[in-house]
Amino acid sequence: MSYAEAKQKYAALGIDTDAAIAKLRTVPVALHCWQGDDVRGFDTDPSKPLTGGIQTTGNYPGRASTPEQLMADIDEVLKLIPGKAKMNLHASYAIFENGEWADRDRLEPKHFRKWVEYCKARGLGCDFNPTFFSHPKCDPLTLSSTDPETRKFWIDHGKACIRISQYLAEELGEPCVMNIWTGDGYKDVPADRLGPRVRYKESIDEILTEPRDKDKVYVTVESKVFGIGVESYTVGSAEWCLKYASGRDDVVCLMDCGHYHPTEVVSDKISSILTYDDHLALHITRPVRWDSDHVVLFDDETREICREIVRCGIDKVFIALDYFDASINRISAWVNGFRNTQKSLLYALLQNNEALKKLQDEGNFTRLMTEQERMKTMPFGDVWDEYCRVCGAPDDGSWFLESERYEKEELSKRK
Repeated sequence: MSYAEAKQKYAALGIDTDAAIAKLRTVPVALHCWQGDDVRGFDTDPSKPLTGGIQTTGNYPGRASTPEQLMADIDEVLKLIPGKAKMNLHASYAIFENGEWADRDRLEPKHFRKWVEYCKARGLGCDFNPTFFSHPKCDPLTLSSTDPETRKFWIDHGKACIRISQYLAEELGEPCVMNIWTGDGYKDVPADRLGPRVRYKESIDEILTEPRDKDKVYVTVESKVFGIGVESYTVGSAEWCLKYASGRDDVVCLMDCGHYHPTEVVSDKISSILTYDDHLALHITRPVRWDSDHVVLFDDETREICREIVRCGIDKVFIALDYFDASINRISAWVNGFRNTQKSLLYALLQNNEALKKLQDEGNFTRLMTEQERMKTMPFGDVWDEYCRVCGAPDDGSWFLESERYEKEELSKRK
């Protein structure tokens, strides 16, 4: 079936496929830099293990080990994905020049100058993340540590990251989402759950005293169920982050798909938060029983998340990817996850939501189920192919050939 025929079929249901394509082209999805190098960064010894609840599995050849390699890999990804991308950096990806080095509490905007140049040349905005892991001062607590000097170090890091986020937003002309996540917690059952959470609150309160333009820098807090080495207790739990964000008008709640109990789904939580808040941030990933950060698929939950984003207001949600798979080609992992997120957003935009809502409000649940099932076999693939064509991106049948070429000619030469 051609796009023209698919367009007619959707039009018969009152759905404008051209409008859906045009809308999606304006929706930014943040592409995470850490898929390309297994969350190693450039500010510490890459031979040392990841700490602070972070773990990457697999040893597929071709990992980027320099800023130049990582940027080249991202360029390859940008050639293969449709839609509007923006970068998402961790503070550990600072680029030091002329033998200079700064610890995380002393990072400055100049250490991200090359990233700004990179983004400007490609028309990309950029989000940012303080890096509260893989550092000697993770004890394993950071912002909730009992040691005042340790807390001060990480508070200063957070303040430095606000200044960097302001710099990114001003230089690139797009808002910067700055996400605070830590792996603070305990491996075994703690004797005091309240104390660390009080210290955590006081530390983030202090970070947020750093001046910023709140129309340009959106600070978010991200929760977690548990992490490697902190299985029994996480300071920044879902309840803690929800309560913290709800208590301030300058903080946005961020939900990561893998940071909840196995029977919880983020799709069901989106409308709850947007009942009260103007904005919500998401890290779209694929948990397999736990926070395993698998590559995003065009699966039921990803589609349902995107349907909720569209139903509740696509302009209210900051969308970012967060996964790191080292068991497969990293370029293909990046591309598959980004394309599947875009595909799910387009699928959501092509639902006859108003008609379905009307059936629900009328209590016509039999017809509602029937129409929901009908939508599953609409000629969505032809609209997706048209979206890729309009965006100048390869279709599903051809992009992998380019990925294989890049692996053979570039990645296979790396140690």
